[in-house]
Amino acid sequence: MQKQFDIQRKFRFIVYVLVLISLSLMGVSSYIYYESVQLVELSKEKIYVLDNGKSLLVALREDISENRDAEARDHVKRFHELFFTLEPDKTYIENNVREALYLADRSAMEQYQAFKENNLYNQVIASDISMTLQTDSIRLDFSAYPYRFTFIGKQKIVRKSNITIRSLKTSGYLRNISRTDNNPHGFLMESWQINENKDLESIRRKSF
Repeated sequence: MQKQFDIQRKFRFIVYVLVLISLSLMGVSSYIYYESVQLVELSKEKIYVLDNGKSLLVALREDISENRDAEARDHVKRFHELFFTLEPDKTYIENNVREALYLADRSAMEQYQAFKENNLYNQVIASDISMTLQTDSIRLDFSAYPYRFTFIGKQKIVRKSNITIRSLKTSGYLRNISRTDNNPHGFLMESWQINENKDLESIRRKSF
């Protein structure tokens, strides 16, 4: 009788141990499942971008939506820097303009053609002129679509004899498009026009 009781007690002990192990396994499995779901959800919020095929950058999708205003400003700034930064080097000018034209519609091409017809680029090359651009402000209006922008900046034109500072005011609209390697912000400038571009001051350079 005592022996039968011991057997029953050992059997119950084994059952308890098995139940405890089963509950522990279920708990671990539930935890792993929960962590896996969280990892999948987190991965959905990430976009992986190759930087010239060398490095892997991770950008959170929520950051992209929150930073749309900053992206728009950078898009406008980048276009103007490319379009108005010139050096006495034909290849340099062509590369800058080509990159800029990816960011805008036909209106930018028309302005580029007007500069060419006015012999601007040949004068820059022949006279060893350097032109740089300083951005003062970029105003955006997101209350209506497409988004209107106004760019205000200053051009610095360095010649052999003098340095000229010119005002630059432009305006246009931004339309959402798909992101590409040549247009990473996913904006296209439309109806772009130069509203003001006049001399502010001229400084004579010292002779060498």
